[in-house]
Amino acid sequence: MKTLTRRAMGPLALGGLAACAAPDPLTEEAVDLGRFQLVAPIVVTRNAQKVPPSRDGDLDQWQAVMEEELSRRFGRYRGGTDYYIALNLDGYSLAPPGIPVVLSPKSILVVTANLWTADPQEKVAGPEQLTTFEGADGLFIGSGLMKDGDAQMRTLARNMARKVQGWMRRNPEALGLST
Repeated sequence: MKTLTRRAMGPLALGGLAACAAPDPLTEEAVDLGRFQLVAPIVVTRNAQKVPPSRDGDLDQWQAVMEEELSRRFGRYRGGTDYYIALNLDGYSLAPPGIPVVLSPKSILVVTANLWTADPQEKVAGPEQLTTFEGADGLFIGSGLMKDGDAQMRTLARNMARKVQGWMRRNPEALGLST
């Protein structure tokens, strides 16, 4: 049983190390997204599942925070062709306070992403399930001890917006980029 637990925890720890919190998109250099121009982000939260152990996360707040972070990351692009980024919030866990080193739950966010052109309305990429963690700023001390649920939600939404950008760049044909 201990061997199984160690095997399961190894990838989670490595995933936490690899997924540092995304910086503010307004301070980063904009990557090439071809003809992309955001009309509006669409975030659906009604089917979201809270994965224990987790603090409660208000679904209306999730929607607002995710739309805000998508707008911050993608609102500066003026490629000339209007797109919608549509996300369905599949699941989340906002880390509750734990016991340092012994029990340090991590926050996680899972969405299904789609990319649509506005005119004509056509899905050009997706569905794609994306997962992000809050980050490795507290590998042995869970963020539940250091941040409240609102701060965890903001960090997860910002990390997810960056993850969506990476997914879009892996679909250059959808953005009019040459491959």
